Amino acid sequence: MNAFDYDVVVVGLGPTGLTLANLLGRRGVSVLALEREPEYYGLARAVYTDDEGMRIFQTAGAADELAADMNLDSTVQWVRSDGKLLAQFNQVERPLGWPVVNFLYQPYLENTLERALERFPHVTVRRGREVVDFDQDATGVGVEHAASAGTGYGKLQAEPDRRTSERVRARYLVGCDGGRSVVRTRLGIDMTGTSFPERWLVVDLKAKEGVDAFRHLPYFDFVCEPELPIVSCPQPGGHHRFEFMLRETQTKEEMEDPDNVTAHISRFVNPDEVEVLRKLVYTFNAVVANDWRDGRILLAGDAAHMTPQFIGQGMNSGVRDADNLSWKLTAILRYGADPAILDSYESERRPHAKAMITMSVWMKNLVSVSNPVAARVRDIALTTALRVPGLGGWIRGAKMKPEPRFRRDAYLGLPRRGLRGVEGTLAPQPEVRTYDGRHRRLDDVLGLGFAVLGYGVDPRAACTADELAVLDRLDCHFVTVYPLGGRPQGTPGDGRGGNDQVADVEDHTGELARWFAKGGVRQGDVLVLRPDRFVFGIARRGDTATLVAELVRRLRLRTGQDRTPEPQLTVRHVNAPGFEESR
Repeated sequence: MNAFDYDVVVVGLGPTGLTLANLLGRRGVSVLALEREPEYYGLARAVYTDDEGMRIFQTAGAADELAADMNLDSTVQWVRSDGKLLAQFNQVERPLGWPVVNFLYQPYLENTLERALERFPHVTVRRGREVVDFDQDATGVGVEHAASAGTGYGKLQAEPDRRTSERVRARYLVGCDGGRSVVRTRLGIDMTGTSFPERWLVVDLKAKEGVDAFRHLPYFDFVCEPELPIVSCPQPGGHHRFEFMLRETQTKEEMEDPDNVTAHISRFVNPDEVEVLRKLVYTFNAVVANDWRDGRILLAGDAAHMTPQFIGQGMNSGVRDADNLSWKLTAILRYGADPAILDSYESERRPHAKAMITMSVWMKNLVSVSNPVAARVRDIALTTALRVPGLGGWIRGAKMKPEPRFRRDAYLGLPRRGLRGVEGTLAPQPEVRTYDGRHRRLDDVLGLGFAVLGYGVDPRAACTADELAVLDRLDCHFVTVYPLGGRPQGTPGDGRGGNDQVADVEDHTGELARWFAKGGVRQGDVLVLRPDRFVFGIARRGDTATLVAELVRRLRLRTGQDRTPEPQLTVRHVNAPGFEESR
């Protein structure tokens, strides 16, 4: 059975599945995306994305479209019940090329990402189709799906219509189907962690036409009130979210009662000026699947890990999963990498996802202190810490957020050199100046695949013909990075007939130079960046042989007669007007 209908079947069209389908689509991988619900959710769940998420959306070719519907560079605050400021988090640096704090309205994001899939004739979206069975063998996965009337996103019980079953065969299956994942459940994979008993009432509001109901609520506030901890979240398009922590004696029915909802929101807005779009009592989980991969079947997003909402990282963790998986699946399907590289997906992503969960729980514990004495101690400790030189800046910049840095010896790349080595860390994305004087984001120069950067040198000239054959086989993009004012100057005719296979950019902001210096990268060195822009490795001047050999070894690229990639149905990436071009 070696006939395939698709390269990858993606189950679930939430943010994780939509991002994965777009990333695979841009890289020319054929995709079938299945979604049980006939219509998208239409209401907000996730409210936040960070600079890492925006950079991934940039790779997907939709970041500028998405940013147009976001509140960018938002300020986050801790306040007392009287509105007095306790602490303010305001990150204005853009090391990854995008604002760090951005609030969104999820329906806008999902609509944009789903519309973006229309660019790709090799990506098929089937809504109202539920996975009812699947099996796998050594070469692929068989997936059976049937028509579904949907569950109203968990509100109804509905059985798929087996009379409408269809069966397809693909190389890989990725379950992005949420916390109640059918894929994970059918694989028999359990989740480990903690389910928290605290209940919160979430109320999503929309200002009525012609009314500016939320101008007095410009910032994201954690209202640290012992009697009633509250979250106040501004969103684009006249939307706003409140979350209220319930007391143990309050029931779900009591809190969702319209009169009670009105009483709670009346502290902050005029109820006559807003429409209540959603009111829901929920609890939350901090759990991780015990396994993220079973052969050719993988889990991503909430199917693999569930994160409390307090730092807004649930959706973003899933988006990072999609980024990590997409390039590895592409490397296998298009370039002949060994499927064993997928083992690095969990080893790279699990520690970071768990770190985000830990930080979310920590934030929940700080915000939801209900004992007045303990709350007073927290407030004093926080305000004191803010006055401590160094520590105060660290807190205001929210530097406690887990860094995009893989654990040593647990990633696909060369070993990290010393404490400050950049291997296995996410490279920055400054604005760079091209040869013709234009400013571009670095990733838009680097393309969608592996990138080879020479610091002050032509990286192709540093390689032998055999090494270039390997790098060209991987469709690597080659870039020379010059420091500010460091472009070569010479006599008339110098530079003519230069290598048009190498882009050259000037680091006019100095951000790359500072990053190079911090990581011990010297002029003349060559770096390889993975497609997700984590550093694979560095070649000291004249040592590209070791770097290229390690790239072959760690990707387990087939050589000689065995170098043909897995049979697949790929085409080159496609772009369409209206979406950002990233290559």
